[in-house]
Amino acid sequence: MQTRIKPELLATPEGRRADKILRNCVHCGFCTATCPTYRILGDELDGPRGRIYLIKQVLEGGPVSTTTQSHLDRCLTCRSCETTCPSGVEYGHLVDIGRQVVEQQVGRPPRERLLRWGLRRLLPYPSRLAPLLRTGQLLRPVLPQSLRSMIPANMPADARGSVVPARHARRMLILEGCVQSLIATGTNRAAQRVFDRLGIELIAAPEAGCCGAINHHLNAPDEAKALIRKNIDAWWPDVDAGIEAIVMTASGCGSMVREYGDLLRDDPDYADKARRISDLTQDASEILHTTLQEVDANALFSNGERQAVAFHNPCSLQHGQGVTGLVEAMLERAGYTMRPVADAHLCCGSAGTYSLLQKDIADRLREDKLTALEAGQPDSIATANVGCQHHLAAGTSVPVVHWLELIDRAI
Repeated sequence: MQTRIKPELLATPEGRRADKILRNCVHCGFCTATCPTYRILGDELDGPRGRIYLIKQVLEGGPVSTTTQSHLDRCLTCRSCETTCPSGVEYGHLVDIGRQVVEQQVGRPPRERLLRWGLRRLLPYPSRLAPLLRTGQLLRPVLPQSLRSMIPANMPADARGSVVPARHARRMLILEGCVQSLIATGTNRAAQRVFDRLGIELIAAPEAGCCGAINHHLNAPDEAKALIRKNIDAWWPDVDAGIEAIVMTASGCGSMVREYGDLLRDDPDYADKARRISDLTQDASEILHTTLQEVDANALFSNGERQAVAFHNPCSLQHGQGVTGLVEAMLERAGYTMRPVADAHLCCGSAGTYSLLQKDIADRLREDKLTALEAGQPDSIATANVGCQHHLAAGTSVPVVHWLELIDRAI
């Protein structure tokens, strides 16, 4: 694709990067076939190729409007198009750049600005979110269904309790996160027990918090980078001490942390550290899949009949991190019966704050995803990301759990 980016933009790192990404696009349209929003809306401008043309137009100094902004807002940043693209177009990075440029030129109405500001000031901080979440859970029974579905129910207590970390030769960091630490507390406790059983100690750095994804995808890059630097500072003593890996149990966080090296590439104080953090980051499934190959499954997993499970592979895991097939293989090895899922590459509609900001589209995508997941009549639905877990659970009576909880139960 030929480009004529405005000189003032081409003089910036973001402008040069966008120019390079645009030039890789060959207009083939393969991406359109796997785009969730194009699939349900049928508008070329609500598919990757159309959005690429819109971004190119903006960067070249063409007209930009709230309509342009709406088409970019409706993108889930699921990155399914990147998995499909034969030319390696880094669409996710391009749409982030395009959204920021458009927002600078168009702005937003006061109500939208306030909502996005509130989400950035609330969701990344558990101490701020917790009291509001508890209030919402108390009022949940009397709220309209439209609001009730947005508030997670009280999570049942972790009946197996928290593991007391043992001292193992293998030690890894684990991110407690922000929202997950409040609405899916059993996930990391299950991870600690499973890893402990396999001779790996998981430790949390108390000062590490939100990965920065919420702010990053809400066009607040400076706020996101502040959170990123805070996490790097929190982890660095353990990195210096030789920690083996940084384990992610929320695939959305994992996808973001793996981008740290790229996001801070121009930061003279943090560029090298950020690259090191990205290199150390792995999804829990990658580590466990390798470790379980060396273990006798009969000795590790208890006998007894297991449930039938449908696995939802979040976009942040399969497209963002390129991890596919590992969770399903582990669950099968643990004795679960895996049900097939049609169109497994498509997004469930959660996408971070997307389900709050684009609720109608998110609900339609959830309905389609649940139809596919429930087709095999599973006893439970497993996933690998807290946002997907909450979003899917709000639309089905089938229990939706993190896959680590199922491994934990089988041991």
